This record gives sequence, C-alpha cells and structure tokens, in this order.
Amino acid sequence: MDVKLSEQASVLWAKKRSEDGRQYWLPLIMHLTDAQKTINWLFNQWLCDGQRQILQGTLSEEETQKLVKFVGFIHDIGKATPAFQAKPSYDRDDSLDEQLKSQLAHGGFLDFDELRLASANKSPHALAGEAIVENFEVPESIGAIIGGHHGKPEFESPYDQLDDYTANYFQSDNKPALQAPWKHVQKELFNYGLVTSGYQVASDVPEIKQPQAVILEGLLIMADWLASSEYLTQDQSIPLFPLIELDQSWQNINMTERFRHAMQAWDLGGEWEPQKVSLDDPYKARWGFDERPVQEKMTQAIEATTNPGMVIVEAPMGLGKTEIALIAAEQLAYKTGRDGIFMGLPTQATTNAMFDRVEAWVDILAKSQDEKFQINLMHGKKMFNQKYLALPNAVNVYADEGQSGSVILNSWFSGKKSILTKFTVGTIDNFLLMGLKQKHLFLRHLGFAGKVVIIDEVHAYDCYMDSYLCKAIEWLGTYHVPMVILSATLPKDKRNVLLKAYLKGKYGKYYEKKLIAPAGWEETEAYPLLSILDGHQLKQVKDFPGLSDQQPQKLQVQRLNEPDDELISAVVTKISDGGIAGIVVNTVKRAQTLAKLVPSDIKLMVLHSAFLATDRTVQETALQAAIGKNGERPDKMIVIGTQVLEQSLDIDFDVLYTDIAPMDLILQRAGRLHRHQIARPKDLQQPQLFIMGIQAPNDYGPGNKAVYGNYLLMKTDHFLGNTITLPDDISPLVQRVYESKTDSEIDGIDAVRAEFDDEITRKTNKATAFQIDDPNLRIGETIHDWLGRSLGNVDKDEQKASAAVRDIQETLEVILVQHTDEGNFLLDGRNLTGVQPQEIAQQLVRIPFVVTPGPDKIEQAINDLEKLTSRYFAGWQSNVWLKGALALPLDQDFSTSFEGWRLAYSSRLGLSYVKEDDYGQ
Repeated sequence: MDVKLSEQASVLWAKKRSEDGRQYWLPLIMHLTDAQKTINWLFNQWLCDGQRQILQGTLSEEETQKLVKFVGFIHDIGKATPAFQAKPSYDRDDSLDEQLKSQLAHGGFLDFDELRLASANKSPHALAGEAIVENFEVPESIGAIIGGHHGKPEFESPYDQLDDYTANYFQSDNKPALQAPWKHVQKELFNYGLVTSGYQVASDVPEIKQPQAVILEGLLIMADWLASSEYLTQDQSIPLFPLIELDQSWQNINMTERFRHAMQAWDLGGEWEPQKVSLDDPYKARWGFDERPVQEKMTQAIEATTNPGMVIVEAPMGLGKTEIALIAAEQLAYKTGRDGIFMGLPTQATTNAMFDRVEAWVDILAKSQDEKFQINLMHGKKMFNQKYLALPNAVNVYADEGQSGSVILNSWFSGKKSILTKFTVGTIDNFLLMGLKQKHLFLRHLGFAGKVVIIDEVHAYDCYMDSYLCKAIEWLGTYHVPMVILSATLPKDKRNVLLKAYLKGKYGKYYEKKLIAPAGWEETEAYPLLSILDGHQLKQVKDFPGLSDQQPQKLQVQRLNEPDDELISAVVTKISDGGIAGIVVNTVKRAQTLAKLVPSDIKLMVLHSAFLATDRTVQETALQAAIGKNGERPDKMIVIGTQVLEQSLDIDFDVLYTDIAPMDLILQRAGRLHRHQIARPKDLQQPQLFIMGIQAPNDYGPGNKAVYGNYLLMKTDHFLGNTITLPDDISPLVQRVYESKTDSEIDGIDAVRAEFDDEITRKTNKATAFQIDDPNLRIGETIHDWLGRSLGNVDKDEQKASAAVRDIQETLEVILVQHTDEGNFLLDGRNLTGVQPQEIAQQLVRIPFVVTPGPDKIEQAINDLEKLTSRYFAGWQSNVWLKGALALPLDQDFSTSFEGWRLAYSSRLGLSYVKEDDYGQ
C-alpha cells in the first residue's frame, strides 16, 4: 500500500526532549505508525481468543482488525493541532522548541513561529482528537475511545470544541490562509489512517457496543504505552521505540525493522496454550497425589460443560479446593479461549501463602510447554516477598536457553499494567477495583477479560465489598470470562446473588426467562456442593454419597467467660503435657493484651496486622514451618492471632480458643483444629473448641460488637451447640445464621435486626458512590456513558483506591527507625548507614486508626512526620526507594510520644498504643 504523505504531515512532532546536550524528536507520523503496528500485533499475537471474541462482537474478524488498526493510528491525531505543536518541551529547551517551530513554518504552517494562543489548555490532545474524528463523522462510540486514551474520558465534551476554540485547531479564528494547512494535514492524516487500516471512507468505521469499547480502549492504552516506551529497561540497554536525532526525518527510518526489533525485545514470555485435561487423575499428574473422590467428581462435572461461566465450589476446609480450582482453570481456559489466571484472596498474608502454590503450578505448566511464563504478585507489599523476588527477571533470562520451561518476572508489567501479566495472584482489591471509577480502569478490564478468575474465601467479604464484587462479576459475565468461586462456609443467599450477578452480565436483566435450573436451587443446602453455570443452564452436583474421604470429626464446644489472666492460665494448663494451642481474637489490641500474659517459659507466636512488614513475613514463614503441613511442631506452643489465622493458612492446632464471631468465621477457625492426620498429646486427641467473649445473654462486649455487630453474634450464639460435626454441620449452621426466617426463634432480636438492616443499606448505598455503571449492550453506547467524565478522589493512589472498595478508614504507613544519641538504627540494631535503602523502605507499619481518626488528624500527623523526617533523614528525598516516605523515630526503649499517644514496638507483640495520659499507670 503506497500512500504518500505531504511535507506538512512529516514535520509535525509527537515527542521531543534533550539529553546530555543532544536533541531528539519523534515525528508524529512515526508514533502513529508505531502505535498502529503495535496494536495490530497485540491483537493478533498477545490477545487470547476470548479477548478477541469480546472485541469482535457482531463484527467479522476482518472488520475487527480494521477497527483495531484505525484507532491505533488515529489515537493521537489531536497532536496535529496548533495547541499541541506550540507546547514547550518538558525540560524547557528553548533551542529545541524554536527549531521545531521553524521546521513547521518551513513545512507550510504560515507564521507559526509568531503563534500566541489564549486558551491552548482548553483543548488537550486527547479531547482534540475526539473532536476532530467526530467532525469527520466517525461514530461517537469510536470518538470516545480517542478522547479517553489517556485513561479516562475528558471532563469537557468535544461537541463545541471546534467552534469555541477554533484557533486551537486551526491557528486562527478567522484567517483562512492560516487555517488551511491545519485543515489539510488533519484530513490527510485521517485519510491515511483510514486507508492503512483497510477503510475507504469514514462511514466504513462501525458503531460498537460498550463492552467492546472498554476492551478496545484498554488495548489502545496498552499499545500506546508500549509504542511510547523508548527502552525496555531503565539502563536504556534494550531499545524499543526510541526518539530519533533532530536532524533525522521519518523517511530515514526503516519503520518495519524498527517495529520488528522492538517486539522481539519486548515479547519475552511464552504463551500458555491450555490443553484438554485428561480425566485419568490429573491431580496425580500435577501434584503427585491420588485425587480424592470429591475432587474427581467435581473435575468430571466441569469437564462435561460446553459453555462454562461461573463455577462455585463449596467443600470443607482441607479437602483440596485450591487444587480443584487450578485443574478447573486449565479446563475452563481450554474451553473458553483464555491464556492466564487471576487468583484473588482476602489478605496479603493469604495471598503470599497462595503465591507459592500457584507459582509451583505455573512452573509445571511452563515445563510442559518448555516455555517461560510470566507471573505477578499483586499487593502493596510484594517487594517484601522473598519467593517473588527470587524469581528470575525476563530481561536477564532473555535468549538463555537454559531457563526455558520456567517462571519469570517482567518489570514492564508493573503499576497499572500489572494485571496484564498472564498469571497473577493478588488481594481481592485488584478484582473489586474492576467496579470502581478510576483512571486506566480499561487496562484492568482488558487484563481480567483474558483470564480464568478464581476467588478464594469468598465468604470473607462484607456487604460493602459484596457490592463491588457483584459489579465486577456482572462485567465478567458480560465478557463471558469463566470464574471459579471457592468457600467452605458460603451462605446460600450469597451463593444465589453471585450466580445471578454473573447471569445478568452474560444474558441481561431478563436472564431468568431463559434460565434452566433444578427445582429449589435457591434453597439448596447440600454439602459439598458444586454449582455450575453452563450457558443458560444451572447445574448443581450435590450427590457425593461415599465419595468424601474425610472422616466426620466431632468438636467439643465450650463457652468461656474468664478474665484474661485466668484464660491464659487455663490455656497453659491445657497444654501442660504438650500441644499447640491457638487463640484467635477479633482485635489487635486484645491479641497483644493476651500475649503479654503468656509465661516466658512457654513458646509464643503472635500474628496480626500491626507488625513491621519484615517481621510479619518472618512470623508467617515461621508459623507455617512450625505447624503447617509437614511442619516441625514444637512440644508446646501458644499461637495468638487475629482473623488472619482463619483464612487460607494450612496450619494445625491441637486445641483452639476463639472470640465469638459470625458462624462462618467460627467454622473457618475451627477448620484449623486437628487439620492434619498426626499424633497428638493424650489429653488433646479429641478436638476442643472454646468460645470466648459471651459475657451475658446477648452481650458480647464492645470490641466484638464493633467488629461484627450484635445481630450475627446473637444468631451464632443461639445456633452453636455443644458439639459440631465437621463437615456435616457446616452448611446447616451457616444457613441457620444467615437465613432471616430463623430470626423468629430468638427472643429480642427484632431491634438488633433493624440496626443490621440499616447498616447494610447504608454501606450498600455508600458503595455505589464511585461505582461504574452496569454493562450496556446497545450499539453506539460510549465509554463516557460507562465511566463518566468526572472521577472521584479515589483515583489518586493505590491505597485510597483499596480503601474505597473495602470501606476502611484511611491510615498512615510509617517507617519505624530507632533514633538515639549514638545514631539512627533499624529496630534489629543495625546502623542505617550500613543498610541498603530498599531494606529501610521495608520497615513499614500502619499507624492505628484510633491515633489519627479522620482527615484533620491525618493531615496534622503528616505535617509532624514530615518535620521529623526532614530533621533526621533529609537524604531520603533524593533516594528512589525512600522519597516521600515518613519516618517515625523511636527512642532507646523503642517507644515515642505521637499525637497524644504513646506508641511502642516489639518484634514479639508488634506496634502497641496507649493514651499518653494513661501511660505508666
């Protein structure tokens, strides 16, 4: 295709900069061509079949490819305007700016070197591009993609741009001679984009549906970022799409070779090609153990599906749900054309534990194909995870044949691009954020659209998080993305809500008219239970007679209401002849209070959220090594922790004490009791569960009530008998507590239920404030109608966004250091002068909310911490790891006065706090 461009089109610039006295630029036509080639390559080579099907919608494959190439080329046509071409260089190199202005003048843009625009900032180039292409009669659903390609729709509408800010587009409001070159070059570039994409006229460009537009926007943003990457690495050793010397023109560059070299350098990972799963014991093939009967039947049922959507696995703790999910991921990826997974978990601790298991599975897949597969750990503390850091970087194993068949990291997929990594393990926030109005949300949707999504511990989320969960699930249904949901303790109402959210997304709000489901499916309490959406049909596998190889386990349940010192004495007595006692409490403060009472001659481990990131990692690792599967169990030990002990950790207690909590969480905690088949002390061979915190009828203390509310605690207290048989009692107990119709069995619960309902309404309404809209499947609906032109303040950073989907109060993270007359030290005693900055950056802990309650207190605390940091650690601001960090210096006793509180830290108990007025009493 030989299409000539004028001199005017050749002199427009897209990027410019100076470095080491040398001047560089990137002609606009080069960037448009780079982006067009890149997005076309991503469409053909990087997207999986499932993502391509979403993009295709009702279009043919050929028409879809034309559209992809067109938006790739035309995305920056807004830079072909005086408003953009007059912009100064970022480093304010006046010489470079003047030379490019002169080049424009010589190219036929009259009097450009004398241009002065009054309102250039009113026409940013993305908005300008939207206005230009819509003026050329491109459909609005496509124009909106051009306007939103920097991550969000522009706040202003494009409709009146050319009339209200004519000079921004054509250099003059009323001089045809000055306007003519701009009108010509914009039309020329537009036509060039049409022809090189396979179109003849603007009317050939089709309208598309909103979900198509979202994924196409995500692909465009990814392609633009890639085509804007000059180098793969910071040391600039591997070029991608670099700028060229100022004295070079785009005609001097072999654009085909430039693109080929860039993609060879960037494309460092292998593509997973899922295979049909053999039903001849895939568990043996993957992990070396014989499949359990329940695993076998569930895997067979999933294999029998033809149009799989959502799969919900309800089965007891310790039965191997993770392995069921990973085998299911292989089956579903093969059936639906996906080439990656996302595994989501409630906390960073559970995510870290799961990362090891998923990485080992991905390594098996990589070796089976003799490929390098890229993996990502997605949470705010991943740089402290040693397993993650130990994996080889893609750049370092590039072209190393000895590393084929392995799992690797790729630093290009960082920040907003993390979810684009094919294999990802992360906290649930990353999935919930699919429903939050946030810049670059399109990338998140693009990433999830190509994966099998697994959500573990789905019972762990409250009604606020459930609102985002359902919104994200609805969009996955729209994309036909397969999902696997795991839980041992799922209320049937929640199961039904999840299934309906997926069905609504996949088939629209009238899905019930076409739904084929067994009678009474909404009331099913069978356990184990497998629920599968196969097209319009809901299948429920609930007949497992004689299939479960788990022997029923009867737990003795006793209620305790003893002072803390007597409680610890009772625990010590209970393990006097050996054994591991677990104590799970609902607040960090209570965990610390009890830990202080444990005699010094008893081995103690404490685990909660108020430890330094480094100490917590050590604690988690030590806990798994001691009482995890095949752990080296000490003769006698007490483990005290908060809710983190109930979630996904494969640990085993001989006896368990727990604060009162909702029934599903009590049962999760009980799942850590006698979890493994091992020898136990004589007096602890019968599993015993002690329930603490029931002070009187319907009185559970202010701490427990603040965390869970009295309604669920009252119902749990009522239905929890003196024995629990696992797994038989799991579903019946959970359903009794969460069914509203059982309220009538409990005296005095009506007023408490009213409070509970009000709180649910309040949280649900609050959750919708920054949520995206439901999918709209009408042709021509734009991304503006979905995301909106105005985003809230949750867009500012990762911490604020995660807080927005979890309904948690904003708190501060600080780096704890010790400051004495002898110098500055880490809390382990090492002088800061001998410690690497990245290790200092890991000494993070979160200040309790009670210390800085509300924005005003946080702002005051930040000001005070900034003063302390600049006084003692001024050099941090010039370090990439420590810039912007806030230091909280502790004295020789590892304590300090801060905002009216006395804070103290120990590696044994974590960060504790007491009111300054009460200190020493």
